[in-house]
Amino acid sequence: MKNQPNLIYIFADQLSRNRLGFGGDGTALTPFLDGFAKECADLTNACSGHPLGGPYRASLFTGEYSTSTGMVINALRLHPGHRFFAQILRENGYRAAFIGKWNLWSAKLGKSHTVKNSYIPAGEYRFGFDDYFAAYDYHHSYFPPAAYYHLDSEEKHFCRGFEPDHQTDLAIEKITEYGAGEAPFALFLSFGTPHKPWNRENVPREWYERFADADVPLPENYGKKNDPHADPWARLDRKERAALPEALRCYYAMTANLDENLRRLYAAVAAAGLAENTVFVFTSDHGELFGAHGRQGKNIFYDEAVNVPFLIKYGSRLPAGPNATPLNTVDIMPTLLSLLGIRDKGRAQGRDLSAALLAGECAENPCLLMGTGPTAVWGNGREWRGLRTDRYTYATFISGREEFLFDNRSDPLQMKNLAGEKEHKPLLEELRRRMQTEMIRIGDDFEPNSYYKKNWADGRIIRPTLVKRVRTKK
Repeated sequence: MKNQPNLIYIFADQLSRNRLGFGGDGTALTPFLDGFAKECADLTNACSGHPLGGPYRASLFTGEYSTSTGMVINALRLHPGHRFFAQILRENGYRAAFIGKWNLWSAKLGKSHTVKNSYIPAGEYRFGFDDYFAAYDYHHSYFPPAAYYHLDSEEKHFCRGFEPDHQTDLAIEKITEYGAGEAPFALFLSFGTPHKPWNRENVPREWYERFADADVPLPENYGKKNDPHADPWARLDRKERAALPEALRCYYAMTANLDENLRRLYAAVAAAGLAENTVFVFTSDHGELFGAHGRQGKNIFYDEAVNVPFLIKYGSRLPAGPNATPLNTVDIMPTLLSLLGIRDKGRAQGRDLSAALLAGECAENPCLLMGTGPTAVWGNGREWRGLRTDRYTYATFISGREEFLFDNRSDPLQMKNLAGEKEHKPLLEELRRRMQTEMIRIGDDFEPNSYYKKNWADGRIIRPTLVKRVRTKK
């Protein structure tokens, strides 16, 4: 088994592609990633299919959409009745480790620091990550004593200094240990940064000082009025709008720190002699709007939330450079399993795009996008569906069925809605049809959020008897 490739999967929290140097941001300080992107397959149209932390992670580990996992809002507990990524890896001889933010366990909104909600006990709710599990469900403070993790007991292990630095140290230790062994390994590292809160107390001084005097402009598509579709998490009050430049400085500082930790981590991979036989991925669960389109946060079809970095390197096997293949979250598991030589993709509803990556070609793969409720509370009216191709974004809300159509090439800021223009009616109808076809394929009936609250959950715990049967047509 020694010749089987390893997998190292690293993902940030709330990092937009457009906030990185190689993504076009001139303020970002990401020298390692800017250079590394030239050595990787850089999937420029990678999409967060449901741009929200818990739903993204559920789709990542199952290859199934939120309408099949039941993770329709944040702070729910995912049921273990799926075929999980790490389970498949272990069945094929892999050691599987997870470090960082989990976001699939806590069933109490706002009480993440209680042990009951932060400690994920060993067993089926770790979804196959049985070799090493240094995790917490979620928190957003990155210095001790607020920054901690659990191993195999309720004891809190406090980070030494800034959390991403300590998590990188743990990952390097595991890479060194596993690399010396005979079995292949998979390591998932889930950073909490650059998620808010964005204040000086939550960022190392040496990183903040690099941006302290930076002139940080608001997004070019900044909206002075709140989007009427925004839930309370996505609205901006006057104080939050005034704080945006400072928030961005802290965000850039956190991102610069991530860049340095990625440099350290990949250097460890190379030093261990693992680079040629390791599938190495860097990505993010979703992005952040910072006032674009009159919104903050995520959970919307605009590219600031949906378009995430996705760099993948597999020694010299993948042609380096930009690849415009749209990659959805549900596609990640089947694609990576195929690159590892594993044919079992579980019950994934996503597609295996490994052939396009190996050939360096752009595959046609329209991505179904979805928002299935508010950010973290039950409630109807915010649900939407969308489709993103390598050029266009189409979307519609359940409330009023308002439609949106953007040409992302000619209008990358998505400022001009083409949905009401007569000359674009055939395109609108085609994208709508393709979206509906994909929804039918996966059994998505565009139900309101209350449907899942009533039929799927006991409070915030997804019921075992109502995990939706995957209806994917072959």
